[in-house]
Amino acid sequence: MKNPKIRVSRNYRYFIISSLLALAGFLGIFVSAISGSPHVVPISAGVIVAYVIALIVLTAAAARSTAGKVSDQKLSPVLGQLMVDVVLKLHMPVLICDLTGKIIWYNRSLGTLAGSRGALYGITLNKVCGLSPEEVSSEGVVNNVSLGDRVFSATSYEIKAADKNYVLMVFDDSTELTRLERKCFEEDTIIMYIIIDNLDEMLEYVQEIYRTASTEIVEILKGWAASSGAMLKEYERDKFILVTDRKNLEQEVNEKFSILDEIRNVKVGDGSLPVTVSIGVSNIEGSLAEKAKAAQAALDMALQRGGDQAVLKSVDGIEFFGGRTKTVQKRTKVKARVIANELVTNMTEADNVLVMGHKYADFDSIGACVGIARLADFCNVPVNIVVDTSDENVAACRSRFSSLAKYDGRFVDSREGLDLVKTGTLLVIVDVNNLAHIECPQLEENIDKVAIIDHHRKTAEFKTEPIISYIEPSASSTCELISEMLEQTLSAGDLSKEEANMLLTGILLDTKQFSRNTGTRTFSAAQYLREEGASPSDAQDLFKTSLDDFVREAKFENDVVIYRKVIAISRSDSEGAPQDRVAAAKAADKLLGISGIMASFALVKIDNSVHVSARSTGKINVQLILEELKGGGHFDSAGAQVEDSSVLEVLSMLKDSIDHYLDSNM
Repeated sequence: MKNPKIRVSRNYRYFIISSLLALAGFLGIFVSAISGSPHVVPISAGVIVAYVIALIVLTAAAARSTAGKVSDQKLSPVLGQLMVDVVLKLHMPVLICDLTGKIIWYNRSLGTLAGSRGALYGITLNKVCGLSPEEVSSEGVVNNVSLGDRVFSATSYEIKAADKNYVLMVFDDSTELTRLERKCFEEDTIIMYIIIDNLDEMLEYVQEIYRTASTEIVEILKGWAASSGAMLKEYERDKFILVTDRKNLEQEVNEKFSILDEIRNVKVGDGSLPVTVSIGVSNIEGSLAEKAKAAQAALDMALQRGGDQAVLKSVDGIEFFGGRTKTVQKRTKVKARVIANELVTNMTEADNVLVMGHKYADFDSIGACVGIARLADFCNVPVNIVVDTSDENVAACRSRFSSLAKYDGRFVDSREGLDLVKTGTLLVIVDVNNLAHIECPQLEENIDKVAIIDHHRKTAEFKTEPIISYIEPSASSTCELISEMLEQTLSAGDLSKEEANMLLTGILLDTKQFSRNTGTRTFSAAQYLREEGASPSDAQDLFKTSLDDFVREAKFENDVVIYRKVIAISRSDSEGAPQDRVAAAKAADKLLGISGIMASFALVKIDNSVHVSARSTGKINVQLILEELKGGGHFDSAGAQVEDSSVLEVLSMLKDSIDHYLDSNM
C-alpha cells in the first residue's frame, strides 16, 4: 500500500521559509551576543519582525482554509511550538505591547530582568522601564533604558494584526558600552589655569613675608592636586597649570571650588590682606590646544571680574564661582600707560572715532566719553559722542560744553552715529562691557575695530574680540581709569576745565562723594583733575535735584520692606518714566541709612522692563545677587533689567536670589 501524498499549500511553503529565516535571525542574534559584532543584531531583529508578521498573516489565512489537510495539521504545531520556544528562551528581552505601552506578551528574559513577582500582562512600560507612550509608539531606537540593574537600547517595530496596531520591542544590552562611554567621559582631559591675584600688593610687604605666603599657597595647591590625582606645574612665578579629568572637575563644581575659600584664609602681613587666586577652566570638547585656549579665556574673564573666583567655560555658557571679596585696587599705573599708548596708536590709524556709553547714561558714562574724545583730539582724529540727545541728564552735561567750539555738534544720536561709520572707524565703548546695554548696539555690529574701557565686572563674552579690552573692576569708576590715561598722555594744562569737571563728576558719582570704593589711585586721579582746573563746587552743581526728581524719589520711600532683617527693598508699582531709573538708584542709596541695613534694592517698571538698583555697605555682594537676574556691576553697587515681567514677579526672583546668597555666604 502506497503512502498518501502530502500536499503542502503555497501559504505554508511561505510559512516554512519565513520560519527558517526567523530561526536564522535568532541564531544571528545569538552569534552577535557571543562575538560582540554590532552589525548582526539589526539584521537579525529585522528577520524576526518579518517572521512575526508572516506568522500573523498565515495564522489568519489558516483560519480561512480547510481544517482537514494533513500537511497543515502536522507542520503548523511543530514549527509554531519551535519558534515560541526560541523566543521564550532567547537571552534578549522581547515583548509585544499596544500603542499605549500596555504589555500583551513578553518572554522569560524580560520577566527575569523586570524582577516582578507577578505577571506583567496589562502593566505599562512606563512602570517597567520608564518608556513613555510617545517613545513606545515611535519606531526607532531608545537608548539608556533601564531594566533591573542593566542598561539597554530598545528597538521598536510597529506590527498590525486583526486591524489593530501593536509594537514589537527588542532590548539589546548596552550596559558595558554605557559604562565605557561614561569612563571615557570622566577621564577626558581638563586644563586649568591658576594665578595669584594680588601679587603686586603682596610685594609691598617685606620679601620674607611674601615668600612665606607664596610657599603656603603652593603647598595648598599641591595638596589639592594630589588629592585628585591631578598634575600641577608652575610655569611662571605664581602662575600654575593644572591637568586633571572631567570627573574631578564635576566634583569641584559640586563643591563650588572650595579651594578658593581655603586659599582666602591665608593672610599677609598684619592679616588685613587676604590672598586670593583666580582659576580659569573649560570643559569643551576638542584638542588640547583648543582646551588650553578656552581655559586661558576663562582666566582672563576671572581677572576682569576682579579675581578671587573660578570661571568655567563650557559649550552651554559660562559659570562663575567665588567672587566673595571686594577687589583690591592696584597701586601701580603701568597698565594705564600701556593701554593709553595702544589706544593712541589705534586712534592715529583710524579715519574717525565714535565714543559710546551705556543706555540711560550717568555722569560716569558721559565723563568717560568726554575723556576719550579729548584723547582723540590729541591724536587729531575726528570724534563724535553717541548719546540719547533727548535725555535730560545728557542735556545738562552738554550745556557745560557750550562755550567750547570743538564740542559744537560733537554729541550725536544713534541715527547720526550710524551715518558716521566708515571703513576705518574706531568705536570706543566706555562704562559698560555687556553689549546688550550699550547705547546703540547696531554701531558695534557694523564696526570692526572696537575698544572697551570699563570698571564693572565682566558678565559675558564678546562675539568679536575687541582690539583693546581694559576692564578693571578694582577701579572706582571709568572716569578714574581714563583720567589716568590722560595723565600719562597729555601735557600739563592740556585738559580744559569743563572736561576736568565732567571727569571729576563721574568719580564723585560712583564713589558717593569719596565715601565708598576708593583707593590711592582714586584720590590720585582726583588730584590730577584738580590740578587741571576741576572745581568740586562746579561738579556738585550737577548733583542738584529738581523738584520733579525729588517727588520721584519720595515715592520709593513710601513702600519699604525689610527682608531677612538686613535687606531693605523698595518698589514703585506704578508705571515709571526713564527718569525714575535715576530716582530708584538714589532711593537705594538712601535706604542704606537705615540702622542695621547691609544692602538695599529699589525696583521700578519702565516701558517693558523692570529696573533694579542695588547698593551695599560692603558686607553683602549685591553684584552676585543681581547676576542671578542677568544683571551685574560691583560688590557694593549693581543693577539689572528684567524684560517681560511684572514688578511682583521680579521681586519674587530677587528674594530667591537673596535667599540663595545669604544661605550660601552668611
